Amino acid sequence: MTTPSLCLSLLCSLALAHPGDDLWPDYRGPGRDGHADAAAVPLHWSEERGVLWKTPIHGRGWSSPVVGEGKVWLTTATPDGKRMSAVRVDLASGKVELDLPLIETADPEPRNDLNSYASPSPVIEPGRVYAHFGTYGTVCLDSATGEELWRRSDLNCDHMMGPGSSPLLHGERLFLNVDGGDVQYVAALDKHTGETLWRTDRDASLKEFAADLRKAYSTPTIVAAGEEQQLLSSGAQITAVYDPEDGSELWRVRHGGFSMSARPVIGKGLVVLNTGFVTPELWAVRLGGVGDVSATHVAWKHRRGVATMASALLVDDLLFLISNGGVASCLDIETGNEHWRKRILGEVCASPVYAGGRVYFLDREGRAQVVAADAEHRVLATNDLDEGFMASPAVVGDSFLLRSTGHLYRIVDSPEGE
Repeated sequence: MTTPSLCLSLLCSLALAHPGDDLWPDYRGPGRDGHADAAAVPLHWSEERGVLWKTPIHGRGWSSPVVGEGKVWLTTATPDGKRMSAVRVDLASGKVELDLPLIETADPEPRNDLNSYASPSPVIEPGRVYAHFGTYGTVCLDSATGEELWRRSDLNCDHMMGPGSSPLLHGERLFLNVDGGDVQYVAALDKHTGETLWRTDRDASLKEFAADLRKAYSTPTIVAAGEEQQLLSSGAQITAVYDPEDGSELWRVRHGGFSMSARPVIGKGLVVLNTGFVTPELWAVRLGGVGDVSATHVAWKHRRGVATMASALLVDDLLFLISNGGVASCLDIETGNEHWRKRILGEVCASPVYAGGRVYFLDREGRAQVVAADAEHRVLATNDLDEGFMASPAVVGDSFLLRSTGHLYRIVDSPEGE
């Protein structure tokens, strides 16, 4: 186990090495893409090696940690969903500083056995953190004091399996996907007041499908279109792009599928999206379309080893993905051709991250496999902790924040045995 003197030395070196480099504001990082390109994160760790601190987190919550201003924020809930909370942890020490019950619900909806009532990840910016619990509510907090600034509890849907989609903070707006079995829409809130700026319903043709086939759990993202930025949002059966200013639909692709939770990936003029259950596929769609582009802009499709939960990861021309069953693949982004495909882990929910030329995959048993970000499959390390991972990792400076099913770890580089 890491010694107290080594902890102090590491804390000092971390504070000096990357001043101000403590921002991971979204569950996929600053670029919303799982990248921490320049970070020299650890290759090896275990319960006895590289653990700077390990903090118990009460309840059951699969939200990923977000970081800003030297603090870590995450959400959690009682297993029965009757209380939902936000927790603030000091980045340097691992001490829990705030534990804020935010929502009380007497009769929460059922959830899937794999889900929690605190699966959506918060987002953070200087001075504010936005904690989202799907239909149960969205609460904006002062990140210094924990004081509530505003809340919304009227953006409701029947998740059927529990909440999953995380919010997107962009500019002056907080964007939400609300995709239940009953209603499906996208909403933009004023981040300062919580007021609804616009709400756009999904395609009315979704009513032709059974309720279970209308729900989705994906998180929206932003795509650049020349000098403009557009809102990309995957839902059941259809992925659409909207004008973030007024919510008008710009284009759409009909791909079928439902219950996807993977976030779309953008690069090389393509949007790579996941079609969800029952037979997941990856579709690469060329940017720049207008209206329904289903027949004109689909560049390629891929059907083997596709996840419904973990988001893909794009590194240069290579697309890395891992299936729910732990099968990892590397594809060519422009053609969809497969470079390699290997079963590397057990069951997987967490999205991979890229740092320092490596791709990090985590599974529900507590294992992490590190592979080279290369068209040739090369395993660089396999690491184990005592509990499994449902949440995606965060990178801060040259360290990892790993949320297991019961703890939050800060992992740093450490010689073996220290």
